[in-house]
Amino acid sequence: MPWKKANKELIDILEKHISDYQCDRRLMFGAPTYFVNRNMFAGVHEDTIILRLSEVDLKSIFSQFEEAQPFTPMGTHVMKEYATLPLVIAEKEYELKSWLDKSYNYASSLPPKTAKRSTIKKPIRY
Repeated sequence: MPWKKANKELIDILEKHISDYQCDRRLMFGAPTYFVNRNMFAGVHEDTIILRLSEVDLKSIFSQFEEAQPFTPMGTHVMKEYATLPLVIAEKEYELKSWLDKSYNYASSLPPKTAKRSTIKKPIRY
């Protein structure tokens, strides 16, 4: 299943608001994603903004917005704790800011992820 390039308009919208948060920026899925305590809380994938939310907030966003969906980057596997916000929601500045706050606060409440060991293998010596 080919991936579409991340929507530039959504990247711009998200980056406009992300400066309000103390977070790290990395590239995932070919687009910027944002982490707090090494836990991803927001990003862009294709034509959606991705947010990590608590179970209560996920139920709330899915009931409030028909357009919000579970995040399924491979088309079949649902990434639990993540919702997608399409452009129609992202363009509502107050709404987006409110959900970004919830996502950031939730990810901040999680234990920091530990750094993974390097996957670089040592050279084999003969």
